[in-house]
Amino acid sequence: MKIFIEKLVLKGKHGVSDREREVAQEFQIDISAEADTRASAESDEISDTVNYKDFAEIAREVIEGPSSHLIETLAHKIAKRILEDERIKAVSVTVRKPQVLESGIPGVTIVRSR
Repeated sequence: MKIFIEKLVLKGKHGVSDREREVAQEFQIDISAEADTRASAESDEISDTVNYKDFAEIAREVIEGPSSHLIETLAHKIAKRILEDERIKAVSVTVRKPQVLESGIPGVTIVRSR
């Protein structure tokens, strides 16, 4: 089963230029994780599942944390932290930077698994 959160909007100071690392800008994050949810489906208990709110908190900590040059690095950091939960088999993280170009939204998607 996939557990996901989409269109999470966070602000951080990341980019190649000094200006991008000085002024907070918007980042859009999508996270999707594969996990076995049979136990939580039977119990109806949040403690038996992977909580998408945890994904949001991890993404917030990474995006609001120390500056990185590349959005690939941000996606990797988020994925690595999410995979610390042994119940997660694989994770996909998309990071978009909507304010960089006048037309279009650049981004990356990475997939990591155990």
